[in-house]
Amino acid sequence: MLEGKFQRGFSPERLASTVEPKVRRDERGYFIMSLSESTKVYFEDFYSFLRTTYDRAGAERDRIRRKLLETPRSSSETISFYRAQLVIIDLLQRTIRRFYTDGSNLGVVMTPWCFGTVVLEKIEVYRDQITRGDLHDPNITEFPYYVVKYIDEIYKKTLLDLFDFPEQAFQMRWQYTELLKRYSAVLSDITVRLQSVLTSVKNLGGK
Repeated sequence: MLEGKFQRGFSPERLASTVEPKVRRDERGYFIMSLSESTKVYFEDFYSFLRTTYDRAGAERDRIRRKLLETPRSSSETISFYRAQLVIIDLLQRTIRRFYTDGSNLGVVMTPWCFGTVVLEKIEVYRDQITRGDLHDPNITEFPYYVVKYIDEIYKKTLLDLFDFPEQAFQMRWQYTELLKRYSAVLSDITVRLQSVLTSVKNLGGK
């Protein structure tokens, strides 16, 4: 459990004394507006979501560890399947702990679906690092090829179950990509216009 073990980054007391303009309050409590979805994210709801998901992941982790103990060593694919689940769950819990305890960056407070997308992308990067041999995960003690194969096959479904999300939750990722593309396009347009102005000024100076 997070409660009693890890200190919440933005406590009610801290929110009550903050002068940060991004933090607002209404009848439901303190909130910020999410950048990607432009919607209210209440701090209490966000931390409650993290706690619930963390506990659900912990219970699933215990269940899988019991299954591993009951599985014969000769069942390499079954063992690899369970170990792939543990890789996903452990990374999810590490991410939750980091977001839960971060009290320096309001960017960690987001909607559940947005947080799910963050974890999804972290697992994809993590899987690639394992594949390249850039890191060693303690859950992968044997059969690394099969473990990575099962990570590829199950990580989305595993996360959907742990988050208790519908399938369409991860179909929203394009929104964040498109948002970045739009910002990039705007910056490129500004750069082109600035360059045009500088060229014109230079030409005028040479006359």
